[in-house]
Amino acid sequence: MLILVLALYLGLENEYLFNVFTMVGLQVLVVIGLSLLMGYAGQVSLGHAAFYGLGAYASGILSVKYGLSPLVGILLAQALTLTVAFLLGLPTLKLRGHYLALATLGLGVIAEVFFKETVGLTGGPSGLVGIPPLPWLPLSFKSYFLLVWLLVIFFLLVSLHIIYSPWGRALLALHDSEVALRSLGYNIHRLKLGVFLFSASLAALAGSLYAHCVTFISPYSFTFLHSVKFVTMVVVGGIASLWGAVGGAVFLAVLPEVLSHFEDYEVVIFGIILILVMIYCPEGLISGIERRLWRFAKS
Repeated sequence: MLILVLALYLGLENEYLFNVFTMVGLQVLVVIGLSLLMGYAGQVSLGHAAFYGLGAYASGILSVKYGLSPLVGILLAQALTLTVAFLLGLPTLKLRGHYLALATLGLGVIAEVFFKETVGLTGGPSGLVGIPPLPWLPLSFKSYFLLVWLLVIFFLLVSLHIIYSPWGRALLALHDSEVALRSLGYNIHRLKLGVFLFSASLAALAGSLYAHCVTFISPYSFTFLHSVKFVTMVVVGGIASLWGAVGGAVFLAVLPEVLSHFEDYEVVIFGIILILVMIYCPEGLISGIERRLWRFAKS
C-alpha cells in the first residue's frame, strides 16, 4: 500500500484526483476503527459521524475562535472526543445488539442538532468558515493526500497488531460469546470500552484533518446518513476482515465519483450495485473476490 501511495503522490498532478483520494483516505481512517468495533468486538455503532463531527468542530472552533494552533486544536479535539466517548460508552456498552445501536444513534442525533442550533459557536446551518490549514503543510490536496494516507497505513498496522495480539483474540472471543470470555476471567466491559475509545479517536482524528483540509465545515457533513454510510462500508467490504473494510470504504467512496457521469440515474445504479454485492458476495466484497479467484485458480 505504501508503494501505491508514493506512486500516486509522485505520478499524479491532478489536484481534483488528490482531493478525491484524500476524502477517501479520511473515510478509510474512520472505517478502520469501526471495523475493529463491529467486525471483531461485535458492537454496532450508528453514531460515528458524531465523533467525526466532534473532531472537526472542536479543532475548527479552537483554531478560529480562540486562535490556537491547529496541532493543539487536534490534540484537544481528541481529548474532548475521548471524554464524550468514555461518558457514552460507560453505560451504553453494557447494552447488547440493537439497544447499543439505538444508544449510539441517539448520540448522532444529539450531535447533529447541537451543530445546527449553536449558531454562535459552530456557525449553525451556515457552517464554520475560515479554519486555518495545517501550518507545516503546503496548501494543496497533494500534501494532505500524503499525510492522510501515511496515517491510514500507520493505523492499519496498529490495528493489525491489535488483531493478532492477545487483546485481538479476546475481541474475537467477545464477538462469539461474552459468557465464555467472562468465564476465562476477562473484564468484558473494559474490552468493549477500550475498542470503542480507539474507534472514536480515529473518527475524531479524521474529522479534524477534514476540517483543516477543506477549511470549512457544516452540519450536513456529519449527519446520521454518514454514520449509516460508514457502517455500510464495513459490511460491504467484509465485516470480519479489516482489509475488507478498507476495500469497502474505498469502493463506496470512489463509486459516487464514477457514477456522477450518469446524472439522474446515479442513485438507482448505486443501489443496484449494492444489492448485487450483497447477493453475490454476502461475506463481503473483498472476501467474495478472493474466493472466486481461488476457485478460478483451482479450475
